Amino acid sequence: MSHDILMQLAAMRRYFESGVTKPYAFRKQQLLALKNAVIAHEEEIYAALLADLKKSKEECWVTENGFFLAELNDALRNLKHWMEPESVSTNLLNLPSSSRVLREPLGVVLAIGPWNYPFQLLFTPLLGAIAAGNCVVLKPSEFAPATAAVMQKIIESTFPKEYILYVSGDGATVIPEMMNGFAFDHVFYTGSTAVGKIIYKMAAEKLVPVTLELGGKSPCVVEADANIAIAAKRIVMTKFSNAGQMCVAPDYVLVHTSKKEALIAEIKKRIHQFFGDDAQACENYGKIINTKQFDRIVQYIPQGNLLQGGRYNRETLFIEPTIIDGVGIDAAVMKEEIFGPVLPLLSFTTMEEAKTIIAQNPNPLAFYVFTSDSGKEQQWLDAVPSGGACVNNASWHLTNPGLPFGGRGFSGMGDYHGKSSFDTFSHRKSVMKTPTWFDPALKYPPLKGKLGIFKWIIR
Repeated sequence: MSHDILMQLAAMRRYFESGVTKPYAFRKQQLLALKNAVIAHEEEIYAALLADLKKSKEECWVTENGFFLAELNDALRNLKHWMEPESVSTNLLNLPSSSRVLREPLGVVLAIGPWNYPFQLLFTPLLGAIAAGNCVVLKPSEFAPATAAVMQKIIESTFPKEYILYVSGDGATVIPEMMNGFAFDHVFYTGSTAVGKIIYKMAAEKLVPVTLELGGKSPCVVEADANIAIAAKRIVMTKFSNAGQMCVAPDYVLVHTSKKEALIAEIKKRIHQFFGDDAQACENYGKIINTKQFDRIVQYIPQGNLLQGGRYNRETLFIEPTIIDGVGIDAAVMKEEIFGPVLPLLSFTTMEEAKTIIAQNPNPLAFYVFTSDSGKEQQWLDAVPSGGACVNNASWHLTNPGLPFGGRGFSGMGDYHGKSSFDTFSHRKSVMKTPTWFDPALKYPPLKGKLGIFKWIIR
C-alpha cells in the first residue's frame, strides 16, 4: 500500500513539473469539468449525505454542494484577474526599476477533509488548489463512507490520477504514510485540534507549510439591548443545523441577566417551530455521525439543569435539541468543544464577567454578539480575539466568499474561501526588473564618502 501511494505521488510530481497545470486555460477547463461532474451527481450527493448525516436536500444545497458550487462559480468569474501580476511601487533606491508580484502554484498539495460536512469541506479546498494550478491529493473522512464513495466516483471519472489523486482508507494509517514518505508543498487539514497538532508535527519534519482549519468553543453573547426574538431564531438555526456538528456553531450562549428568561422562552419557541414536537421525526433535523460521537455528546446533558430537550436514542443516533443552564465553568461541557446539539446558557451582568468566561477558551474560531448598540458591538469585537465574527448573526460569515475564513491559535491557522483559497495554494513571488540603460557609479564600490547621499536616498 505504502509503495503504491508513493509511486503515485512521484507520478504527480512529474506531472506538475511538466507545467501542464499552470496555464489559465487548463485551470479553467478543470474547474468547469469539476462543476459539471458535481452537478451530474447531485442526486447521489443528496442520497449519500442523507445516509451519513440525515441531511435534507435543502440543507445539503445551503451547506454542501450548493455552497461549493457558489464558491466554484466565484472562482471561474475571477480566476483570470487573480492570476494577473500585481504591480507594486518601487522605492527611490531601486528606481528606475519596476516591481511586481507573481502568483505561482505550490506544486503537489494534500487536502484532508472531515466528516461533518464531508463534501463541502473537502471539495472547497480542492477548487482553490485547482484554481491556483496545483496537483491535489484528496483524503476524505472514512467516517462518512457514503459521501466518500460518491466523491471518489466524481474525482476518478473526471481527472487522471497523476493530477487529482483520491486516497481512501484509515486516516491514521494512510496520512502518515504519505506525509512521512513524500514532501508535499502544502497540507490543508480540516478537523479536530488534537489531530491538527499531529498533522502539524509531521509537516514540520519536512518544513511543509500547513493550513489548519480546526474548532473551538465559539461564544455567543446576547446583550441587554439585543433583539431577543431575532437572536433566538438565528442561534437556534445555526446551533442545531447538522445536529450541532458544525465547527462554527455557537458553542455556548452568554446572555445578559435581564434577558435570560426572555431568551429561553424564545429559544424554546423556535426549536418547536423549526423541528416540531418530535425532532427525531423531522426531516430537517440530522443525526449524530456515529456511536463514538453520540456517547461523547450525551454525557454533557446531565452537567446542567435541563431547560429543553434531553431525549436521545442511541440506535438511531438521535439527540434532541437540548438547552441547559446552571453549568459550572469548570464542567467538561464548558471546557471541550461540544460539537453536538447541546447548548449551555450562562448569564452575565457585566462585560468583564462575560470576558472572564470567554477567556477560559481563548481564540475561538468564531465569536457572535447580538446587540443594537454600535458602541457595544465595537467593544466586544475589540475584546474577543477570534478567527471570525458576526454581529446579530451566527455562522453565516463563512458563506461569503469575499471574507477569508480561518482560525487563530488553537482554532487554526491560515484561511480560505474565495480569493483566499487561491492565495493559500499560491506562492507570492516578488520580481524586480531593472533596466540596463541607467547604471550610476554611485551604487558600486568604493563607497567611502557616499554616506551623506546614501542617507538621503535610503530613508
